Amino acid sequence: MKQHDVTADRHGSRRQRFFGHGELRLVLLELLNRRASHGYELIKEIEGLTHGHYSPSPGVIYPTLELLQDQALVTIDVGEGGRKRIAISEEGRRVLDENRPQLDLIAQRLQAKQVGHALRKDPQMKRALENFKAVLDLRINHRPIDDAQLKKIITIIDRAAMAISRLE
Repeated sequence: MKQHDVTADRHGSRRQRFFGHGELRLVLLELLNRRASHGYELIKEIEGLTHGHYSPSPGVIYPTLELLQDQALVTIDVGEGGRKRIAISEEGRRVLDENRPQLDLIAQRLQAKQVGHALRKDPQMKRALENFKAVLDLRINHRPIDDAQLKKIITIIDRAAMAISRLE
């Protein structure tokens, strides 16, 4: 994932994109390689993979599935009640195999986010992170701060990050 990929959220603020260009297509192919599915089920599976951090909208999923169908990477069969069952094609499996290294990187990134999610669920960690955010908010957003003070805060944060990274 590129660190500069951003998108606007529903409040208009900018946030980092969860998947980089083309990655959602690969994730969908990987999920469909496991078993044929319906669009709604794919949305829920991705939400589960990301621990609720990302839930693709139908406006993202269905056009992506149509693109995959146009590229002959999936087949879409309409069943009873108009529900569409999506399955990976042989060409889709070939593309998936060719992109296995990129899929491995996506899986590693999802695993790293899972570890962070588990840490934030710990009550003491949650309290410490909330305390840290509150202190920063009070110090930076509610009081005047000059460049020297800002540099000191940045130095403290960098030192804390370095100390944590050196823990064994």
